[in-house]
Amino acid sequence: MKAIDPDWNPEGPTDWQRHYAAVREMLVEESVLAYVEPGVTVHGMDVGRWLERQRRHDVWHALRDGQRERLEQLGLAPLPPQKEALAPGSTGGPGAFERGIEALRQYKNREGHLTVPRGHKERLEDGTEVQLGVFLSNNKSRRGKLTADKLRLLADLGLACAEEAAA
Repeated sequence: MKAIDPDWNPEGPTDWQRHYAAVREMLVEESVLAYVEPGVTVHGMDVGRWLERQRRHDVWHALRDGQRERLEQLGLAPLPPQKEALAPGSTGGPGAFERGIEALRQYKNREGHLTVPRGHKERLEDGTEVQLGVFLSNNKSRRGKLTADKLRLLADLGLACAEEAAA
């Protein structure tokens, strides 16, 4: 069976394998693993949060060799120690959503509109690169799950779908 499907009867927890398979399935459509923010789900599984967790040093180094190899094949690597300290939700700096809002504001000020191509990357003044098209797509698709504060930030920038959801 391994000759047909190398993931047949894998070592490790079934839950890990399910999340990995969901992320791998996303790649069939996207071909490149873009930044996936926590809250992005596939088949009801929060693959964004799962991916973020897998990249933490303590988790990455606790994975089996085969698990790390599979993640590396998807283009993942552990977070650098300084990035891990500033992960979203920490007190060290802005989270992914806040960086996305900053990038969206910068893009709108420069371009005068919010029609962002899916593959567009916006570089912030501090050098951080935000995959703005993916950020917008993710937040449009899950606007029903966003907090009122996040919807208001998007609506204040003029994003129509957030205005409708916030109303």
